Amino acid sequence: MTVTEAVASRRSVRQFTNRPVERAVLERVLEKARNAPSGGNVQPWNAIVLTGEPLARLTGAILTKAASEPQGSGFEYDIYPTGLEGRYEAQRRAVGHAMFESVGLAREDKAGRIAQMAQNWTSFGAPVQLFTYTAKYMGPPQWSDMGMWLQTVMLLLREEGLDSCPQEIWARYGEFMKAQLGIDDEHIFFCGMAIGYRDAAAPINSFPVPRVPLGETVAFEGF
Repeated sequence: MTVTEAVASRRSVRQFTNRPVERAVLERVLEKARNAPSGGNVQPWNAIVLTGEPLARLTGAILTKAASEPQGSGFEYDIYPTGLEGRYEAQRRAVGHAMFESVGLAREDKAGRIAQMAQNWTSFGAPVQLFTYTAKYMGPPQWSDMGMWLQTVMLLLREEGLDSCPQEIWARYGEFMKAQLGIDDEHIFFCGMAIGYRDAAAPINSFPVPRVPLGETVAFEGF
């Protein structure tokens, strides 16, 4: 698989098969991902990878927590900035509309949409979860570094025939997640990432994801 093929075929998968993922494959991916760039070679990312019984326990805990506090608690950062507007907000709404439409959920079906979003807590059926965190004093450049590392991991997963879904929604319970994972208060929880093999027949894994035309985001000068 070329890099181009990995980029083109990577998407946020929201329905996985129950096929297990071998630890050796994950170690191979994460070993290669150590070469991801970071400013000053700080490498600010830390991760915990769960499967089997540990993941099942965490799934049960977050389902209980989300049921009692559905709006979240212990937020450590805003997933979206206050005042998101213009094309940024339009893009966010467009992908949400396409996702819900792919599974036949109308805008008025609030219960159905909530149930679909709740599938985040079961990792969309994926057998592996990767949770990422960093030191609290890290700033925006280091958060950017974490994003580059995660993207590197996701592309290497595609090379192995695997899929993923990065999930910032877990940060709605950031403090709770740190307690569950044994992460001390000197660190901040970032996100989860479901890992497994996509269910290719699931409509939610094949709807077109709208992308902004290149001319709207990039300007070329001097060419």
